[in-house]
Amino acid sequence: MRKSDSVQEHRRRLEAELAPYATTSSTSFGRRYEEKEDPFRTPYQRDRDRIIHSTAFRRLEYKTQVFVNHEGDYFRTRLTHTLEVAQISRTLARALAANEDLAEAIALAHDIGHTPFGHSGEAALDELMKDEGGFEHNRQGLRTVELLEIRYPQFRGLNLTYEVREGLIKHSTPHDDLSSRPEIADYNPSESPTFEAQLVEIADSIAYDNHDIDDGLKADLISFEGLSQLGIWQTVQN
Repeated sequence: MRKSDSVQEHRRRLEAELAPYATTSSTSFGRRYEEKEDPFRTPYQRDRDRIIHSTAFRRLEYKTQVFVNHEGDYFRTRLTHTLEVAQISRTLARALAANEDLAEAIALAHDIGHTPFGHSGEAALDELMKDEGGFEHNRQGLRTVELLEIRYPQFRGLNLTYEVREGLIKHSTPHDDLSSRPEIADYNPSESPTFEAQLVEIADSIAYDNHDIDDGLKADLISFEGLSQLGIWQTVQN
């Protein structure tokens, strides 16, 4: 960056090199509460930092991916899973000339509303709360960043950009049911989320498919001999 350039000018020049389908911070729908722009970070970098410093992010350390925390320090937790998703998301975004900062921010927050004890814990909470609208972790994630985190005197929540919040409420994997999220009505439900949010969904699947196999092997729940019978395993071997 040349000395004569402002941070905003430097950012615009960098984003001009992104692919046409990438999301730029200059076209962001912004935040619920207007804030002065940061002099050094893009809006999506600022979102990333707010997520990392949030209470809910730290609590992912003790939330189950597949194995509960006390079974050993080898197995993945929601926190280590999230870090793997963020790393894969950045790699995909860079390879495809998408916005790495936006992809990373969505990835770091994508499981922030998860319960202890994985999807079984979510199912139990959903049953207990069925008379109050049920429970769904993506809805809870959005609620966490919009209401439950209280870190600023001017507003509740983290005041993240629209694009990050949309990436949370529209996050969709085989475990997710978009129809169970009334909050999605505020985020153009007929439209797909940003390209970066879609990359995070792919990164999520890549991460858990691979690390669940790794954890399963370590726990002796599956074996290399069993895996060798799978067609995809044989394809990779060859």
